[in-house]
Amino acid sequence: MITIDELKMKLGGFETAVKDLRDALSIEASEKRVAELEHQMTMPGFFDDQEKSQKVYAEMSDLKGKLERYNKLSTQYEEAQTLLEMLEEENDPALIPEGEEAVDGVEKAIDELQLMTMLNGEYDHANAILTFHAGTGGTEAQDWADMLLRMYKRWADAHGYAVEILDVLDGDEAGIKSASMMVKGANAYGMLKSENGVHRLVRISPFDANARRQTSFASLEVMPELDNNIKIEINPADIEMQVYRSSGAGGQHINKTSSAVRLIHKPTGIVTACQTQRSQLQNREYAMEMMKAKLYQIALQQHKEKIDDIKGVQNEIAWGHQIRSYVFMPYTLVKDHRTNFENGNVQAVMDGDLDGFIYAYLKASSRGELEEV
Repeated sequence: MITIDELKMKLGGFETAVKDLRDALSIEASEKRVAELEHQMTMPGFFDDQEKSQKVYAEMSDLKGKLERYNKLSTQYEEAQTLLEMLEEENDPALIPEGEEAVDGVEKAIDELQLMTMLNGEYDHANAILTFHAGTGGTEAQDWADMLLRMYKRWADAHGYAVEILDVLDGDEAGIKSASMMVKGANAYGMLKSENGVHRLVRISPFDANARRQTSFASLEVMPELDNNIKIEINPADIEMQVYRSSGAGGQHINKTSSAVRLIHKPTGIVTACQTQRSQLQNREYAMEMMKAKLYQIALQQHKEKIDDIKGVQNEIAWGHQIRSYVFMPYTLVKDHRTNFENGNVQAVMDGDLDGFIYAYLKASSRGELEEV
């Protein structure tokens, strides 16, 4: 059993991290900015400009959330110090688990705030749009794409994110050929941007009568949902719109009308689709939002030759391009090839245990240590 002295030493080791986070999160500057924004809100005519007032409220909310979390960490650290001193005076080994829980709570809060310092990209705070594509390999690859869809839904559910399925193209026998979903919540894109790329599966195929080991590939494209204030000009003549009947369950309206919408941007070949809304107009709006997000990323690249990188990896969903491998047989292992982070509990990963991979990516990215794949 751990001792009080060991707990005090462990907690003392967190003191520098707490102080460093105060600087990394710019706590003093944030407090001053909150005061400035509060002053702006008292000025005459503040609410006359709705767009400006909304931006102020959004910034205020982000800053206050950051300050609250840091203040909570500071309080946790001080309370843990006090608790350990009390336990030392009591000298009762039965109370040690209470002290260990307090110290572990401080460690967890530090990890969460350190993660926040890494989510500083322009769109890290935004909702995320995830698009899945099965690679070559027929039913096996389509089943793998469906397994990935389920995995990310499980991860989102566990973290309190809302998930909205936008489009699904079912596989010929099982699984899916492609699908899109929206993950809604604070920092959804920042957390999920690490998952963009090709995912490789190795297992004994349940679709092979000879029970042979199969390797399958599927790609995941992750994009931020763009702020409504960002203007992307799209020439209507460049968009080809196709309508079709939605597939799958969904009540009387589904399958009876051609309400599903597929948009094709002819200059780039980018395709987006939505079939889960009640009307063709709503489906078109969602598909257009996804189109804008993809085209905006292309604009950021500034070079036409990088369009394929932004469109995804549909043409290279194969060996040598995978960011992560999921091995079910002959052993169990999930390994990220960019960070070398591993987890031997493949079933837990498929049930949404992805935090280790996400955190490892964010840490390596912030240090410039990501390996090429």
